[in-house]
Amino acid sequence: MTAEKSLWTKTTCAYCGVGCGVEAKPNKLGLLDIRGDQDHPANYGRLCSKGLALGETVVHDGRLLTPEINGAPSNWEDALTLVADKFSDTIKQYGPDSVAFYVSGQLLTEDYYAANKLMKGFIGSGNIDTNSRLCMSSSVAGHKRAFGSDTVPICYQDLEKTDMVVITGSNLAWCHPVLFQRLKAAKALRPELFIVVIDPRKTATCEIADCHLAIQPGSDVALFNGLLAYLAENKTIDRDYIDQYTQGFEASLASAIDECQDRQAFLKRLGIEESQLELFYKHFSQTEKVLTIYSQGVNQSSQGTDKVNSILNCFLATGRIGKEGTGPFSVTGQPNAMGGREVGGLANTLAAHMEFGNAQDHQRISEFWQTEQLASKPGLKAVELFDAIDDGTIKAVWIMATNPVVSLPDSDKIKAALKKCPLVVVSDCIKETATSTFADVLLPAQGWSEKSGTITNSERRISRQRRILPTPGLGKPDWWIISEVAKKMGFAKAFDYDHEGQVFDEYVKMTALGNRDGKLRALNLIGLANLGTDAYNHLTPQQWPVPEYQKEVVNQRMFADNIFFTENKKARLIPISQKQPLSRCTADYPFVLNNGRIRDQWHTMSRTGLSSRLSAYQPEPFVSINPIDAVKQQLEQGQLVTISSASGSVLVRLAVSDDIEPGQLFMPIHWSQTTASKAAICALIKANVDPNSGQPEFKFTPVKLVKWAYKSEAWLLSRTEMDLSDFDYWVKQKVAAGYLYRLAAEFNPLEMTIKLSNLMDHNGGKTLTNSPGAKSTAPIYRYANITDQKMQQAYIVGKNLQEQDLDWLQNLLDETIDSSIERTLISGEVEGKLACGKLICACKQVGEKTIKNAIVEQQLGNLEAISEHTGAGTGCGSCLGEVEAILVDCTMIV
Repeated sequence: MTAEKSLWTKTTCAYCGVGCGVEAKPNKLGLLDIRGDQDHPANYGRLCSKGLALGETVVHDGRLLTPEINGAPSNWEDALTLVADKFSDTIKQYGPDSVAFYVSGQLLTEDYYAANKLMKGFIGSGNIDTNSRLCMSSSVAGHKRAFGSDTVPICYQDLEKTDMVVITGSNLAWCHPVLFQRLKAAKALRPELFIVVIDPRKTATCEIADCHLAIQPGSDVALFNGLLAYLAENKTIDRDYIDQYTQGFEASLASAIDECQDRQAFLKRLGIEESQLELFYKHFSQTEKVLTIYSQGVNQSSQGTDKVNSILNCFLATGRIGKEGTGPFSVTGQPNAMGGREVGGLANTLAAHMEFGNAQDHQRISEFWQTEQLASKPGLKAVELFDAIDDGTIKAVWIMATNPVVSLPDSDKIKAALKKCPLVVVSDCIKETATSTFADVLLPAQGWSEKSGTITNSERRISRQRRILPTPGLGKPDWWIISEVAKKMGFAKAFDYDHEGQVFDEYVKMTALGNRDGKLRALNLIGLANLGTDAYNHLTPQQWPVPEYQKEVVNQRMFADNIFFTENKKARLIPISQKQPLSRCTADYPFVLNNGRIRDQWHTMSRTGLSSRLSAYQPEPFVSINPIDAVKQQLEQGQLVTISSASGSVLVRLAVSDDIEPGQLFMPIHWSQTTASKAAICALIKANVDPNSGQPEFKFTPVKLVKWAYKSEAWLLSRTEMDLSDFDYWVKQKVAAGYLYRLAAEFNPLEMTIKLSNLMDHNGGKTLTNSPGAKSTAPIYRYANITDQKMQQAYIVGKNLQEQDLDWLQNLLDETIDSSIERTLISGEVEGKLACGKLICACKQVGEKTIKNAIVEQQLGNLEAISEHTGAGTGCGSCLGEVEAILVDCTMIV
């Protein structure tokens, strides 16, 4: 190994379920240099904008540095003793089901394992559930109904091996960008690769689609039932496969045929043209190698499990399981959602894919853990769990690495539940979250780049996350925190771990209980047992099942032998019919609100929000509306609007877009109480759940929207965070060396200026001000405080700033303030290096004006030339659709 190579540490990305391999190296700024791991089979060196910016997020801003009790700094001994004593006392007085853990797909497998072992194995309750309940539990339930096990059959390699890809309920280009780039590359090599995107709105994923089916929200079951009926009618089902390896086909087909007998009603329900439907059905029936990729748009529904099984039915009926280039592919949302499912992080499973209600599984686990207290029944799923906190059934809850106040439906109810709960413990690496506000005890956990363990990605591949940087303050690994509490509760022998490798070894051995040949359960990791510390530290990616250590990369598909994990070893087709969403649109709430991620942010931005380049792309929460609806509602681009549902309301910026269909709205999920005054989307969402999976219906919320008539707006730049709670509307954005705030209020610009001036630190430095005269019809107030040619604070205030070019403010704290920048500050006329425009390419920091100028001045006529000249799109490639749109606009102008 060369000296240069040894400086880089191989680890795994902290974001989505793709599980990309990353190489990281500390740099002189105390941050990390990041590059993709060329050897990792999940990405082979590719990274998305979020992954490329990981090195910028290891700053210590906002970190929880020490244990806290009732808001006061404490120490580990006192905090752990308090947690253990309170949990023990509660259990003694009210029983084991009076306590609960709520955990996260951000935990490593070793952390997850320790938490599940403590709750189910030694406290004796099933009350441990995970935020993965909110994203992937419908897939779990669908897999179990069809296959008898929670097993994803495919490999990422199938993206290059298939002849048709159906992407449904997933904006793959933004939510799993590396998989999208692999697919895009495959399409470029083989243009005949047929790609269908099924999504109510037009997304960046449609860029490579041959067919976009903009079906009505919630009509997925009808669509795939129609496909099953079409396959049977056109005799493209595999009757031999059905007869030998499946059950339930006839009943499922009858239900599917009934769904689409009335052709006109069927087409009306779907909301698409018959020619589009025929194109999709015909290609599916005539193409042997078909891959279906699905995610939250399928799962996050009150009929999510049925949607999953409607897809699986079509693959089982055609025998397209366990073969190269074909199969159903559930892509997970979080980095270790799969690992949590494996170890028992869901309330309705025991551990290592062993189940409640199976006496042999119960005995195996009890003997393995040497416990007489193993939980005998499933615990409460996420929504039920917080309902039980609210009604007082659960009296102590420990929340680990997640933010349920922001991410669970009906946010106000979650707040009320936590407020009245006698004991709320929160483990996190971030001190101030919407949830930590309610904590009686805060426990500082390690963050990415500090902790060590394993995760499992969407293709069942286990990879190492490795420690690269020291942990600030007193932060500890989650598995250690859990184990120390367990010891103080009297379970020391069962939690006597010296390091995370021992936890992993115990978990690996558990997967082999009664299962060394892998015939009882698909999950079998016995080939990774007894690795020892050195081998664990050097563990290379392993795709389960792992009967023997994989010295080379393997790509293995499940069910190639056509044997499933049901009682009779046959797969099940499930009879399904389309149901209406539990909430309906009315005259009061006429719009359907959809939600999801944007390109450069992740969950509630506690990590990505620390990167100035990621924050620059879309710095403000927004709602997208169709132009027709905007006209009907007398709304215009850039206005602030209040969106209301039966549950609550939010205040966001309006974005008018043809990408959204009439009658529908779209809003991102990322903003919380710590980054915006009133933009947490879960305040709008009712707690309607799928009866099988317990997964909430996030994608269908009836709402209304009205214009909010503010009188002034402001942009405020500061090196330190500001308390802006007196303002009606504010949004915080991380920029280089500080923060940029956007504000709006019901008082006039002069009053806004006075209020902001009172917040400024006017001590020392050079002050620039520009106050318009009294006769000005549209006054713009400007202020800046400069010390040693460095900006300290600045603001710009006006009645309406939407027409102003203010994107140049985002990099100002990092600039040396010369005379040209001073002129810009006073006049508002942008010149020189500030005139790059809105950020388009986060990876290479390329702005809109830079791209436009290059196109016009260099007469660039294609994407390749633009990328070569400006660098835009040469990172992760996620911005290329927008670059192309700029090219089209410039061409039309010419």
